[in-house]
Amino acid sequence: MSDRKKNLREFQSRLSERLRLAASGTGARARLGVQVGDRRLLVELAEAGEVAPLPAAMATVPMTRDWFRGLVNLRGALFAVSDLARFAGGAYTPSSREARLIAFAPRLGINGAIVVAKMLGLKNVGDMQAVQPEADGQPRPGWLGADWLDADGNRWTELSLARLAADDRFLAVGL
Repeated sequence: MSDRKKNLREFQSRLSERLRLAASGTGARARLGVQVGDRRLLVELAEAGEVAPLPAAMATVPMTRDWFRGLVNLRGALFAVSDLARFAGGAYTPSSREARLIAFAPRLGINGAIVVAKMLGLKNVGDMQAVQPEADGQPRPGWLGADWLDADGNRWTELSLARLAADDRFLAVGL
């Protein structure tokens, strides 16, 4: 096995263990930090399934929205992949070594995954200060939650994968 694959497996193993520990006790306020477009988002651990590297190729599906990237096989199951940055009206997420897929947790009842630009680690909202959402004149999507500021002054917004999975516009990938 190549060193790159070995390092990736070790990283995924460590991340899985950290996620498991954070979800089972003291990490009740821990969230998975991700970068989507120019936004830092916090995902509740119970709503996130597998985190996987962005595959080099996906099965494209004709006659779908431009933010729908296609289908990918994750451990023997097909998952519909959407580019969250593009869905939210931004630019496409570039395919890079840092880009990841975050699968929806099985309990959400959808074999779906979103593309994120990069992982930013586990974040504890208990160490952050709640702030008012930025007023940009646009209605805020229901799948975005509270805003937080960390000690470095970075703004974070909660992302509810459960509400995203129930969003009619998100589910309507066909043209």
